[in-house]
Amino acid sequence: MKSYLEISDVGISFETEQGSFEALSRVNLRIEKGEFVSLIGHSGCGKSTVLNLVAGLLEPTLGGIILDGREVAGPGPERAMVFQNHVLLPWLSVQQNVALAVAQVESDKRAVAERVDYYLSLVQMDHASQKMPHELSGGMKQRVGIARALSLSPKVLLMDEPFGALDALTRAHLQDALMAIQAELGNTVIMITHDVDEAVLLSDRIVMMTNGPSATVGEILTVDLPRPRDRVALADDPHYHKLRQQVLRFLYEKQRKVTPLKAAGQVRSKLRA
Repeated sequence: MKSYLEISDVGISFETEQGSFEALSRVNLRIEKGEFVSLIGHSGCGKSTVLNLVAGLLEPTLGGIILDGREVAGPGPERAMVFQNHVLLPWLSVQQNVALAVAQVESDKRAVAERVDYYLSLVQMDHASQKMPHELSGGMKQRVGIARALSLSPKVLLMDEPFGALDALTRAHLQDALMAIQAELGNTVIMITHDVDEAVLLSDRIVMMTNGPSATVGEILTVDLPRPRDRVALADDPHYHKLRQQVLRFLYEKQRKVTPLKAAGQVRSKLRA
C-alpha cells in the first residue's frame, strides 16, 4: 500500500572545490496523510536538505519523491514552507502579505478575502490584519507566516525550525496553537527542530538523522501519546519522559558530535605544565 508521501532511496551530492560531497545517502521515509513528523539531528545532518528536496527546491542525485501519486519535480503551492524567519514583505500589511499567497491559487477577489480572513482568524491574527510587519512582535510575525502557508491549502506543510528564534513562552504558545490548528485542519506536517521536547510534544513520529556527510535516517520513533496533548500534564507522564530519553540517547550516545568539555582542574594543570 502506497503512502501519501514517499521518499525513496534519495541521495544528493554537491560539487565542491575538493570534489563531490555526498550530503544525503539513501534516505527512505513514508509519511501518511495527516501525520505530523519531526526531523531531528545534529547540525549538518541534512535535515534542511530533506525539507528542500520535498519542497522541490533541490533535485535529488539519486532516488525520487512521490506526493499523493505524483513525482515532486519542482516547487509548487501544494508544498508550503514556513521558515524560522518570517519572510514577510515589509511594505505590505498583514492582510496583503497573506492575500499575495492566496492569489497564487485563487483569482476571485471575494474568495481571496474570505480565505485571508479565515486563516488570519485561525492563527488569532485577524485583529491585526491592517498592521505592518514592523508593528508586530516576533511571535505575531510567525503566526502570519503560518497563516500565509496554510492559506495555500497545501498537501504538505514544511516547517524549518519555525519557533527557533522565539523566546520560551512565545514558543510554547505557538506550539499549542499549531497543535490546535493541525487538529482542526488535519494537515500533513514535516517539521525540522533541534528541540527534543518540542519534537515529542508535537509529533506522531520523530525521524532521527545520522551525522553527515552521507547522512541518512538513523531511527524512527513513534510518539504514541494520546491527543489532545497538554504540556503541563505531560511533565509528569513517565511515558513522555521515556520517549524523550530515547531521542536524547540517539543524539548524545549513538550520534555524539561534540567532545565533552574537560574539567576545569584538568585544564588548569595542563596550562601549568
